[in-house]
Amino acid sequence: MVVALDVGTSSARATLCDAAGRPVSGRFHQIPYEPALTPDGGVEHDPARLLDAVAVCLDGVCAGPPADVRGVGVTTFWHGLLGFDAAGRPATPVYTWADTRSQAAVPRLRDALDEDALHARTGCHLHASYWPAKLNWLQRARPEQARRVARWGSVGELLELAFFGEARTSVSMASGTGLLDQTTCAWDPEALAAAAVEPQRLFPVCDRSEARSGLRAPWAGRWPALAHVPWFPAVGDGAASNVGSGCVDPTRVALNVGTSAALRLVTDAPAPPPRGLWRYRLDRRRAMVGGATSEGGNVYAWCRAVLRLADDDLEAALGRLSADGHGLTVLPHLAGERAPGWRGDRTGAIAGLRLDTTALEIARAALEAVALRLALIYALLAPCAAPGHAIVASGAALARSRVWTQIVADALGRPVTWSHEAEATSRGAALLALEALRLRPELAAPEGELGETFVPDAVRHARYREALERQRRLDDRV
Repeated sequence: MVVALDVGTSSARATLCDAAGRPVSGRFHQIPYEPALTPDGGVEHDPARLLDAVAVCLDGVCAGPPADVRGVGVTTFWHGLLGFDAAGRPATPVYTWADTRSQAAVPRLRDALDEDALHARTGCHLHASYWPAKLNWLQRARPEQARRVARWGSVGELLELAFFGEARTSVSMASGTGLLDQTTCAWDPEALAAAAVEPQRLFPVCDRSEARSGLRAPWAGRWPALAHVPWFPAVGDGAASNVGSGCVDPTRVALNVGTSAALRLVTDAPAPPPRGLWRYRLDRRRAMVGGATSEGGNVYAWCRAVLRLADDDLEAALGRLSADGHGLTVLPHLAGERAPGWRGDRTGAIAGLRLDTTALEIARAALEAVALRLALIYALLAPCAAPGHAIVASGAALARSRVWTQIVADALGRPVTWSHEAEATSRGAALLALEALRLRPELAAPEGELGETFVPDAVRHARYREALERQRRLDDRV
């Protein structure tokens, strides 16, 4: 068996998995948490709180009958930036992808860099989500804090330093920083210069199969079953989610809607991504191409909270409304824009409000608006996928709503099939660990193993195409 450790943006999870990567009944533990929000656009996690949540999750999964654990697979959220002092202790909060305070640095970077060339090398646009802008901003806005930092890393390095006393960055996690040359899988000199950070202030880059073992005290005594087994470097949560939902080649496009949303595919023949999309890495051989929005389940949660929508019968009530029948046009940029426009300073907007507009209509329009943004990304990504590819959906936000899944299928104009995996990211971490341990063959798209398929309706798709044009016109105006 293996333990899958998943440190996400809203919770940490640990799962004991068998040799097929399936969860063992009763051996799962989850701790939810929320980031701290600041009025100026900050979205931060407390690293001590994340570490405590991970420890409690591992306590929970290790409690119970002894198991033949062969390794620990780890996945954490991409793009988080965390500074460490000379002793390896956290010296800053974890600045998440949703933190927009560094957006002011993006124009300066665009003046200094050839963004198209940088995008071709690193796979990342210049944007507040990525490290060049964050590091540039921190050194200008918080110079004293930046001077206390000996090395910059992420949550994966936080865990390795705590548990082992030393750390490396996986190619997968490094590829989501905006600082990695994805052809050489080494830190990119021009990106480093723009971020004003020397390579020795980052962690060495390794592949995901280069494990550590030998937990230090007190962790070895706390989890004796994990003390001497291999712990694999963290991979990005999006990469693990693709693997867990069986989307490991261009025949399957992964659609994930959690806090945010994304469309992604895995390829072993990566080319520079089209403008509007990113390219990250699963490992040195396999790349991922896709686009992520800043909006997803967070928009649905905002609607429920701000519009005071009761959960009772909400799904059925949303389903009774017709496609684009509310007369509203929504820009759902509550956390800025990522793909495809990469304008981090964008804010949300609702146009077309009338005296008779209801809270339910606003919620339906907001869900449709997220689907329309995904349609823009899909138009860019579809040429990179195999002919006749399937779209496989996962993520808690979409899995809870048949209505929203149908809206997305109608907006894309393509069938959308639910993955059977309720915890695709955790299962991906388990499968990657099993493959690295050579307890499973190389990753391949499984036959079958999919759930319900939502077939698009041609009339609704035509309405959503008109709605998308209306959304584009509003976006241009504002």
